[in-house]
Amino acid sequence: MNVQLRITRHLLHTVRLNLARPHPFAYERVGFLAAGLSSRANDLWVLVRSYRAVADGDYLHDHSVGAMMGPEAIRKALQWAMSENVAVFHVHAHSGRGHPRFSGLDLREQAKFVPNFFHVAPQCPHGALVLSDVFAYGHIWLSEDRPYDVITRFSEVGVPLKEWSPL
Repeated sequence: MNVQLRITRHLLHTVRLNLARPHPFAYERVGFLAAGLSSRANDLWVLVRSYRAVADGDYLHDHSVGAMMGPEAIRKALQWAMSENVAVFHVHAHSGRGHPRFSGLDLREQAKFVPNFFHVAPQCPHGALVLSDVFAYGHIWLSEDRPYDVITRFSEVGVPLKEWSPL
């Protein structure tokens, strides 16, 4: 399946600015994106519509990682997925201008919490993204019982339109 994620330039800029803010004790910030979906044949479009930052008080003091979300952060994101019937994507940043990738820790942690979104919003795929200063990379789970797929194309919607493939 070809999966394309689309986000407006304005929203992507807002997300990057938010993720770059300092936190009182965490080394980085994290948040969640909500998206609608559209599909045709073997194509799925993930249309990002909004962003919610993890609240300062919802981080755990864990200096072995850049940022550790507490259970309240996950609960709020799960509630968002259920209440608004949206696909939810965890997002964080790795600074720099290159093509980002998930760290081993990122992969391990997202494998633990992303499938939980299917318990409250099974009709939607869910996933995780990592942003650089210029590009993005992401995984999408189409169902709880399947391994993730790599998002195959990104579009930053604005003038001019910017598109890239992370593969």
